[in-house]
Amino acid sequence: MRHERTPGNLPDELNHFVGRRRELGEVNRLLGKARLVTLTGVGGVGKTRLALRAAASAGSAGSAESFGDGAWLAELGAVRDPGLVDHAVAAALDLTDHTTRGPRAALVGFLAGRELLLVLDCCEGQVEAAADLAETLLRQAPGLRVLATSRQPLGVPGEHVLSLEPLADPQEAVELFEERAAAAQPGFAVDAGNRAEVEELCRRLDGIPLALELAAGRMRALSVPQITGRLDDRFRLLTRRGSGGPERHRALRTAIGWSHELCTPQERLLWARLSVFAGDFGLEAAEYVCAGAEVPAEAMVDLLADLVDKSVVLRREAAGAVRYLLLDTVREYGLGWLRALGEERRLRGRHRDWYLGFATWGEMEWFGARQAEVSSSTERELANLRAALEFSLEVPEEFRTGQYLAASLWFFWVGCGRLAEGRYWLERALTADPSPTGQRAKALWVCGYVSILQGDGTAALGMLHECRAQALETGNAAAVAYAVHRMGCGALLSDDLPRAKALFEEALGHYRTLGELNSNVIMAEVELAMAVAFLGDLEGGIELCERIRETCEDHGERWALAYALYTRAVIAWWQEDPALAAELAAESVRINHAFRDLVGIVLGIELLALLTASHDAQEAAVLQGAAGGIWDAVGLPVFGSRYFGIPHSRCEELSRAELGRAGYERAFAEGGTLDLDSAVARALDGRPPALAGNHRRPRGPAPVGDAATPGSRPAGECRRNAAHPRSAPD
Repeated sequence: MRHERTPGNLPDELNHFVGRRRELGEVNRLLGKARLVTLTGVGGVGKTRLALRAAASAGSAGSAESFGDGAWLAELGAVRDPGLVDHAVAAALDLTDHTTRGPRAALVGFLAGRELLLVLDCCEGQVEAAADLAETLLRQAPGLRVLATSRQPLGVPGEHVLSLEPLADPQEAVELFEERAAAAQPGFAVDAGNRAEVEELCRRLDGIPLALELAAGRMRALSVPQITGRLDDRFRLLTRRGSGGPERHRALRTAIGWSHELCTPQERLLWARLSVFAGDFGLEAAEYVCAGAEVPAEAMVDLLADLVDKSVVLRREAAGAVRYLLLDTVREYGLGWLRALGEERRLRGRHRDWYLGFATWGEMEWFGARQAEVSSSTERELANLRAALEFSLEVPEEFRTGQYLAASLWFFWVGCGRLAEGRYWLERALTADPSPTGQRAKALWVCGYVSILQGDGTAALGMLHECRAQALETGNAAAVAYAVHRMGCGALLSDDLPRAKALFEEALGHYRTLGELNSNVIMAEVELAMAVAFLGDLEGGIELCERIRETCEDHGERWALAYALYTRAVIAWWQEDPALAAELAAESVRINHAFRDLVGIVLGIELLALLTASHDAQEAAVLQGAAGGIWDAVGLPVFGSRYFGIPHSRCEELSRAELGRAGYERAFAEGGTLDLDSAVARALDGRPPALAGNHRRPRGPAPVGDAATPGSRPAGECRRNAAHPRSAPD
């Protein structure tokens, strides 16, 4: 059943929710009076499924405890490093933050004014980190409620714990087995002839949902009496009566162990090897990582299908792509066998090698027509990339590979709104191995680049100077080029335009010598165009933007093109062509929104707000308020730059003059309530008309050391005779 609900990210139910009527009512009752509810119980008892059903009910429109900002799921089962818990929750909330304040502060800022239900799933692996985060957020976000699942309570003040037992009602266990068995064996039904057998099977499995589902999956090959007949040996084999711990825990191990015993030797080995994946995975990845001795590549498809049939591996399909997933408990069981076989390190190394290749593919394909695919694919593989990075940075012999992997993902950290997590991994990698290698040089300039965009110029400068000095000493010409380029970026954002221009020109000279052409090189040209235009040479800026556009069209590049469009839009505004400026700025925002690049989005919205001010000061102030909320996630508004801040200051001046102080502040506050998607939609819907010249003329940038606008005359005297793009962007 689908619920009509407010925004959120809860997954749709893949099969019918069976039973748990009393527990569901109790969860909803607790959520009505408590801000933190934790479902505890053994793995496989159904904590996650119950939490998701309760969250969907609580988050649905019209429910007694509906949440205006939705119900959101943060999966922590694949998080191995406590330092990544905050990042994982931020990612689940689709929160991107470019500042140096850290994900915890960003989460507090994001949640402080919202009415939202957050489901923290599978906290047991990082219970201390999850508890610390939950306590911080609950103290500082009064509209937040948290529903957690864990094998133990979080221990946070005010926590209400609901211990989830196996299905106590025999009829619910029978209903669950019948539902799942009918999916495995169409036509199966519980009737008078087999009810006693089914009830016995459910009793022997202690009513544990995972055990029942695994047993139901065997209905493809066995009858109910055959399944029950095999349980005695498997229970005795895997249950140790004197080992301590709850009986239901040993029963779950029995269920999984029994499923393991029913597998062929090849299936068992593949199960163990698949346990190195974090999150879901594709067929090609499984073939590369797991094929080898005793598991030939040509048998992989059939073996995976067999494991899917046995309900060991789950099959997921979205947008025509099939992915596979091991439940956490099943994965842990397989990992135990992998360790017993002495293969854990070798398989984790193969897993890392696959994802190193994946990152290399992404870096290469980022400059081309597959940018959107690279972005979505990398987002989908993030859990596995984290696991690959973790392995590389915990094994000394792999540190340099870890540096290279973290640096190769620059396109994801920078282009897809992951600056904070990117810096986390890059700094860990740099700390792990200080040797002056090529891998370290790449990690240095990438970390410097990330730090600049976060507004941490001091740290960035240190890393970039180290990179350049090391590169000169070791003859690494590529690292010299990238270090010089990013030094230019730092100079641009700090308004040192002559130095920025010189550094960009030097970097581009290095790139030409190297024969380098990629999105970084295009961005160097974009940033040079910005510096040239800010210095007053509008014609030079236009010429550079035109050349960039042609190169991007030739190669299918969209991310860097968006920044070129923004630069060209600013120039069009200075030249009193608001229609062209609005068209280009809107396209820039559309592209950046597809990549979730907050910097590009907010720069474009600031310019669209200014262009709107010429005919609708109220809407312009709303857009400025929306931009203000985005800047909170990016860092220092307009980078603290006088030049990048011109559209903002001019728009505020016009809007305040039209609306008055109180009117402006009301409209600005209204904009601050918009989320990112709403802000973008509003900015694009409010593009100004082609003729909007009834307000005071725009002001361009002042040349260095002068208060005048571009060139030697006021911007208002500039004539609209500059070359425009030959055609509008597609």
